[in-house]
Amino acid sequence: MRKHLIVLDLDGTLLKDDKTISTRTYKTLQNVKKEGHMIAIATGRPYRASKMYYQQLGLDTPIVNFNGAYIHHPGDRSFGIHHSPLDLETAKTIIDTCQAFQVNNIMAEVVDDVFLHNYDETFIDMLALSTEPAAHGNLKNVLHTNPTSLLVYPKKESAEALRELISGSHAQGIEQRSWGAPHHLIEIIKTGNNKAAGLQKVAEYCNVSMDDVIAFGDENNDLEMLREAGIGVAMSNGSKEAQQAADVITAANEEDGIAIFLEEKLKLHSQT
Repeated sequence: MRKHLIVLDLDGTLLKDDKTISTRTYKTLQNVKKEGHMIAIATGRPYRASKMYYQQLGLDTPIVNFNGAYIHHPGDRSFGIHHSPLDLETAKTIIDTCQAFQVNNIMAEVVDDVFLHNYDETFIDMLALSTEPAAHGNLKNVLHTNPTSLLVYPKKESAEALRELISGSHAQGIEQRSWGAPHHLIEIIKTGNNKAAGLQKVAEYCNVSMDDVIAFGDENNDLEMLREAGIGVAMSNGSKEAQQAADVITAANEEDGIAIFLEEKLKLHSQT
């Protein structure tokens, strides 16, 4: 039987809206492992905010965090750490631009350390950081290391203009993602980082080709992964762009879309 690498985005895909894994999906994924297939996570989240799901599923594969800017294997140091952060000077230039736009806040992450421009508990809760910032204050002064990512919380009325300016002035060397409503956050990582690039390293470790990958996603940070996987599966609750990039559209995250697709594709017994 052909062995597949099943790759899961978290928010809006594996996770229900309450940030839990449904019983049916959980049981199906355990059945998938018993059948000899492999499972991995590829997410925009940092590891600290995805670790619980990695452990809940009992995974033994590398994990892709920060949309490909950080890839490591929690249980196998021989895999190494693949960290591709933003250049610090580039980050500071972007911070200058954001300050000129009087954005609500800016967060820099260095792997699992968080640096906040303005200490704001509402912002911390909004992002479910589950950690206290390592430092806060003017990021140009408190940030001394190349950041894994920058997360900008602009004012709604100026969000589009800021995105366009960043795309024009600082496009070389960076990738920019929009989180959309309700907060219109802008995520910035080093150019070349995306889930597909990280997934290549995971597939090599698992000794499979990209043709053997079944990838699930729902948002624009999943586009490269959905296109390059052997089978890209978008959730019906996903963005129009994600659905266009995918080979197949399955049911929504609230409707066990992952389980439904895998049960049919891999000829598994339904876990209902």
